[in-house]
Amino acid sequence: MTALGPGGGLRVFVCFAAGFFMSYSLRSVNAVIAPELVSQFRLDSAELGAMSAAYFFSFALMQLPLGVWLDRYGARRTDATLLLVAAIGCATFALAHSVTTLWVGRALIGAGVSGALMSALKGYRYWYPPQSQQPLTAWMLVVGTAGALVATVPVQALMPMVGWRGVFWIAAALLVASAAAIWFLVPHDEEGVEREQASLAAVLSGYVEVFADRYFWRFGLVGVTVQGGFIAMQTLWAGPWFTQVLGLTPAEAARGLFAFNLVLLGAYLALGAALPPLARIGWTTLRLVAVATAFVLALQLGIALLDGGWTLLLWMAFALGSTVHTVAQPHVCTTFPAALTGRAYTAYNLLIFGGIFACQWLFGVAIELFRGAGFDEPQAYRATMLGWVAIQAVPFVILLWWRVPPRDAASAPAL
Repeated sequence: MTALGPGGGLRVFVCFAAGFFMSYSLRSVNAVIAPELVSQFRLDSAELGAMSAAYFFSFALMQLPLGVWLDRYGARRTDATLLLVAAIGCATFALAHSVTTLWVGRALIGAGVSGALMSALKGYRYWYPPQSQQPLTAWMLVVGTAGALVATVPVQALMPMVGWRGVFWIAAALLVASAAAIWFLVPHDEEGVEREQASLAAVLSGYVEVFADRYFWRFGLVGVTVQGGFIAMQTLWAGPWFTQVLGLTPAEAARGLFAFNLVLLGAYLALGAALPPLARIGWTTLRLVAVATAFVLALQLGIALLDGGWTLLLWMAFALGSTVHTVAQPHVCTTFPAALTGRAYTAYNLLIFGGIFACQWLFGVAIELFRGAGFDEPQAYRATMLGWVAIQAVPFVILLWWRVPPRDAASAPAL
């Protein structure tokens, strides 16, 4: 840890937070612009899911090389460079006149923002004291959720003026500004220290050790299906569900998504405040994640089986319960030695974003399969949700019954 000087701590946080804000905005924006894309490009559900999931496909692929780059080149250079790739992706998306170009643009965006949170956390470990790490992570999640909020009603209000293409040109400009702020305003001193400590062989062997850990997989399988599935819903399928199943207009769906993400933001703030007292009364991470998983599985069953506008409340509760899964990643990753923590984080991220990609893509494929079997649109959505709940139930059972302790149970954090 090194001193940042007066105002330096806030400056570093704001620079990295701006990049993560854009990452989360672009992750979520397709849920609002989906009707425009479907109409203009004549997309079916499978094509919409595959195109939107390109973000998460490239994001997941980037996680392992990202760990290498962060160790060898530092957070500042890695994040600033990648955000420029995201800006190119936004420009590509804005210029697209084919589904293939949309896919390429979306994939470039995902690759470019793939380091926004991990770069920040890597840099924060160097520039801030240990007691600041958890609050900084919580505030980054709040900033990210604020980005998701901006991608709902504000984007819906902006589209009549600039169109969906204009939204992506604005995003490209903001990404360039974020990259410039990180490059010029974040200190360089972390880079030399990290580069001296890293070698490619050591980084790769560390990943092997992480992926061989059974405790990592006990929680990681829930991360793939339950946490990844929630983000897939938040960032794409919640919007079409509101319009195709609940019969809302695009404007009403955007307001529903705004409320959904507002609940999510409040839940992140409440979770940060609740964790210390929960730990004091004996609630472990395993217990929290197990209870939250049972809760969200029950809610998804309700969403699939029940009808009426009031079921929007189930979506709000879905957002509330799903925030708890964010405690699993830091819990699992801090059971590894300090030298492996960064690679553990990016490895766990790979699982989550691989799950998001699979759910976002396969959810659309399943909808089209059910439609081909004679289901109408709402029935196809509901049947697909029921199938996804069945898939999620398997890792939930593994979490409960696979009695694998952390490698050092005596020193593992409770929360």
